[in-house]
Amino acid sequence: MVKPMQLGHLVLRVRDVDASEKWYQDTLGLSTTHKMAGQMVFMSANEKASHELALMQLGPDAPGPESDRVGLYHFAWEMESFADLKTLYKEIKTKDVKIAGIGDHGISIGVYILDPDG
Repeated sequence: MVKPMQLGHLVLRVRDVDASEKWYQDTLGLSTTHKMAGQMVFMSANEKASHELALMQLGPDAPGPESDRVGLYHFAWEMESFADLKTLYKEIKTKDVKIAGIGDHGISIGVYILDPDG
């Protein structure tokens, strides 16, 4: 069976692409690799990738997110070390970023944060 190597990228539908771009830059340090003004932004944590995350604007009246519907629950960014995760946690606590929780799943530890669209 042929199978994929790894996840190439994720596309999120957002209300305000410019506000979301700024949030992902300021909160996670992502770089913008390409823009389609007012429509889409392509971002990456990896300078060798064209993008890992794309943001697609829907507009201010877009409904959601809804916790009781099928769909994306979360996505994870891998950190270089646990020390880096702790540093990121301390940094986001100083910003206006909502922390939804912290989870130790045995195979990974996650800090769950909400983006501008929740």
